[in-house]
Amino acid sequence: MQVGIEAINVYGGPSYISIPTLFNARGLDMERMDNLMMEKKSVSLPCEDPVTYGVNAAKPIIDRLSTTARNHIEMVISCSESGLDFGKSLSTYMHDYLGLSRHCRLFEVKQACYAGTAALHMASHFIASNVSPGAKVLVITTDVARAAAKMTYAEPSQAVGAVAMLVSDLPDIMEIDFGATGLYSYEVMDTCRPTVGIETGDPDLSLLSYLDCFENSYNAYMDKVEGVDFQDTFNYLAFHTPFAGMVKGAHRKMMRQLVKAKPAQIEADFQKRVAPSLAYCVQVGNIYSATLYLALCGLIDTAELNEFKRVGLFSYGSGCSSEFYSGLLSPRSQSVLAEMKIGEQLSRRYELNMQEYDKLLDLNQEWEFGIKDKEIDLSGFAKIYERAFEGRGLLRLNRVKNYHREYVWS
Repeated sequence: MQVGIEAINVYGGPSYISIPTLFNARGLDMERMDNLMMEKKSVSLPCEDPVTYGVNAAKPIIDRLSTTARNHIEMVISCSESGLDFGKSLSTYMHDYLGLSRHCRLFEVKQACYAGTAALHMASHFIASNVSPGAKVLVITTDVARAAAKMTYAEPSQAVGAVAMLVSDLPDIMEIDFGATGLYSYEVMDTCRPTVGIETGDPDLSLLSYLDCFENSYNAYMDKVEGVDFQDTFNYLAFHTPFAGMVKGAHRKMMRQLVKAKPAQIEADFQKRVAPSLAYCVQVGNIYSATLYLALCGLIDTAELNEFKRVGLFSYGSGCSSEFYSGLLSPRSQSVLAEMKIGEQLSRRYELNMQEYDKLLDLNQEWEFGIKDKEIDLSGFAKIYERAFEGRGLLRLNRVKNYHREYVWS
């Protein structure tokens, strides 16, 4: 049985700030901007939250399904470190606003940026078990960095966004190499969210942990899959991308270590096999549980897929959990994803100036976890809302009443 991703889509938000603008305004070292290799980062509005991001990513997928196919969705898994309730999962809201069958499992997965991969494999194993022939699983990865770490080098990468994936036995986007996976995990306090408004940690430790996990999860993959060669087995590579510069450093380390490659060879290999996966990541930023799959979308939309190609994927979540696995892409992957017009959607975002950006940060902090009663006031960001939402049929938050979130379509 073939199992994998049948459909995938990105919602990258309504607005962005350019990274050069942010660096200049914050007085950050411009040389370090080159190391980040980032261009833009998505910024949310106060009328958005992880639910709206997830639904807006998933709805174009659901709308393309027949009633019969939609009713075959038997599981909705939300993946996030931006939860809105200690007990109630985001998937309950998403399931409701997507109009899915009530004969459905709803639950949530949390493990920092690795959560999306955990859910994808959980969904794949359910499909492969064939306990419910024809079933489909909707995996929605969604994260919102509400409180940016102002005046630090983390701020340019902290972003918002969601990726939705439909998993089934019709893997038009990517067929998973079943059983070809390497795991490597251990406890480390590299980055964390110990309170609602704080995202903190040790950036140097996080970098070292990322590199350590990449090396050792790939080694575990080699132990399972005979004859693997880092350079020759995978036509393309996609990594969890906190910022593009980290991906380039990780690729360089592995090429030096495993291939004994010289700088010119490393750069050529990076441009050929890795750079396509960064097409959207450099425009959106780090969207945590969704970031690896944002990279996969960028790869599919920009790579040369005139025949079947194997992609190696590295997933990392702070704390930490990691996995290296692989899958097959095809020309159909590209034609199916093209229907989502991800690049076009990202190009429609509103470009913020610094005054607008800082105002949104302040307004967004009013909508942190734990609100009991509050109404959305669109007047504080009316121009941006009209440009990004008005008449587009996107879900937005309307109010919170006795802790219950109520949403409307724009």
